[in-house]
Order: sequence, then structure tokens, then C-alpha cells
Amino acid sequence: MELLRNYLAERRIRKNRLVTKDGHCNIAYVSVRYSKLFISVLDFWTTLMEMRWRYVIIHLSASFVFSWFIFGLFWYWVAIANGDLSWQNPLANHSYCVLNVFDMTGAFLQSIETQMSIGYGFRLITPYCPSAITVFTVQCVFGTIIICFWCAVVMTKVARPKKRAKTISFSEMAVICSKQGALCLQIRVANLRKSLTIGSQIYGKLLRMTVTPEGETIIMDQISIEFMVDAGKDNLFFVCPLTLYHVIDETSPFFHMTVDTLQHQEFELVVFLDGTAESTSSSYQVRTSYIPREIMWGYQFLPIISRNKEGKYCVDFSNFSKVVPVDTAPCAYYYHGESHFPNTNASTDDEGFQEIEKTDLSGASNM
Repeated sequence: MELLRNYLAERRIRKNRLVTKDGHCNIAYVSVRYSKLFISVLDFWTTLMEMRWRYVIIHLSASFVFSWFIFGLFWYWVAIANGDLSWQNPLANHSYCVLNVFDMTGAFLQSIETQMSIGYGFRLITPYCPSAITVFTVQCVFGTIIICFWCAVVMTKVARPKKRAKTISFSEMAVICSKQGALCLQIRVANLRKSLTIGSQIYGKLLRMTVTPEGETIIMDQISIEFMVDAGKDNLFFVCPLTLYHVIDETSPFFHMTVDTLQHQEFELVVFLDGTAESTSSSYQVRTSYIPREIMWGYQFLPIISRNKEGKYCVDFSNFSKVVPVDTAPCAYYYHGESHFPNTNASTDDEGFQEIEKTDLSGASNM
């Protein structure tokens, strides 16, 4: 029963968060003026780009087979109009529009040979029928268009920056600890490919429900959260994993939170990383989110960058999701000379600095 309750609780958390750990938005649209099918057809190119590969292959195959069948009917009509079919008993000196097309099967095969330009063999068009020449010309043009269209669909799907975004990984947890005399919220992000990302920028949005002084309730109030590294916050040099931090000062929405009250808050921290792939020059965006239970107060990330004996930089990804406890003030007031501190009974002093790894979150994505 305990396992069932834990499973239901984790499932409820996953359904309630706006952005999943892998960046998908969990939101439902109701009372939309147009149906979902109408919108999908109206913007069919985006629909194809977002469609799974198996459905793209099904649509591609169906479009070719359907076009072959439709033009097969036209070739069959040409044969009937000219009296070429076997049941019409053509004379010995009859001039055929298409040689050896005596039934619907032959007309279908003639359609495939014409549209795919595989070369005529047993079946062959003759110059005696203007209708056959017209069908031949129209099908050649249509076949070229449909081939070019599906080639563009396949190439665009393969080159989508969405696949490049899957090689960017965020830490499963965020931590709060001291850094350079200030309390900071830290996250870690890594580029799993050696190719650089150009113009990388990272920022966050804190989503929570607030009530304005006028009494208006804002269900999804978005508060900007700035992240930076030691070198600044713009144009990150994303050649190796980075530990980004947000300074918790008087302007931060985390300023009035303490180690006791953090887990009782209701908010979602959505983190965005925008960049441009160096190899393809295509822009992309990576998203993830953190809820209060995924923010650890009084911990810091283990270092993962070192140098070997040859002086080469090495990245140890086994420590990417590992943290260690550190002495941390229970609130941000300690760093700003406040005379009245929030009441807190929690202690951040831990015996020793034993390395721990957070891998028991059912809602977190595997790296």
C-alpha cells in the first residue's frame, strides 16, 4: 500500500507540473474555436514536423500508393476510351494507346512505371493518343512534385534542432548554498557533444499563483530569474558542463524563503537554454523545471572538471548528479545584515561530508 501511495503521489506531481523534466509542456486547451483536426490540417507542415516517424512513413507510403491508384484509373480510362482492353476484343491492326495494358492491373503497373520513372519495358506508351500523352505529362509533373515534397519533409525532420537539444542535459536537482558571500541557487547543465553551441543564453521563470493588492488572483504569475556564471550571464562558453547560479538577494523571489518553508512553497522554476548549433546554424531551446522538492538546501555540486597527467581537461560525468552537504545559512537574511530573521528550527550542520547521489526521483529524467 505504501508503494501504491508513493506511486500515485509521484503521478499527481508529474501531472500538476507545467513543464516536465524533459521539457514538454503539460497544458490542456478547452473551448477552442476550431477543432484540433482543423488546426492540424490548416498548418499541415508543422503537423508533419511534429508527427512521429512511423506516422510520417505511413503517410508517405499512402500518398504514393493513392496517387498510383488514381492515375491508374486515368490510364484505365484511356484504354477503355480507345478500345484497348481484352474484353473489348480489339482488331489485329488496332492502334493501342499503351501497349500491353489489357486490365486494371496493367493500368496500375503503367501508373507506377510512369510516376517513378523506372523505364518502360513490357508496357509502352504510343504516340497515337493525345489523351495518353496528356495523362503521361500530368503524372510526370505530379510525381516530381510529390517526390520533392516528401524529400523536403524527411530532410527537414532529420535536420531539426530538436534533436540537437536532446544532447543538452540539466541536473536532476537544484541546490542552494553559499557562493562568494551570498546565498545562491545553483543548477548544472552539460553539452553532451564536443561541437559548440553559439550564443548560448540561459534564464528562468518562476511560476506561482499570486494575489495582487487589488485582489486579483493570477494563476500563473511569471517572475524572471537571472542565472549567471563567474564570467557573466551572456554568451556562455559552453565547451564543458557549467554550474550556473542565481544570487538570492532582496530582488529574488527566494529571498523570503527559508530551509523550513521551502518545501511548503508552491511554485515551479522553469529554466530555458537558448543556443545555436555550430554545425547547422539552427537555433534551439532546451527546457526543464524544478519544483520545491527538487531543490536541496545546504548542498553543493561535486566538481567534475579536472586535468590529467598530460594536462588535458577531463569531464567526469559520474559526478554530474552528485552533491555533498555544506554549511549553509537557513535563510538569505544572514547575508544582508537583517536584524530580524525568520523563525527556523532546521539545522544545516551535517556530520561529515559524505557523498550522496540523488537517483530516487521517479519524475526526473535519466541522463
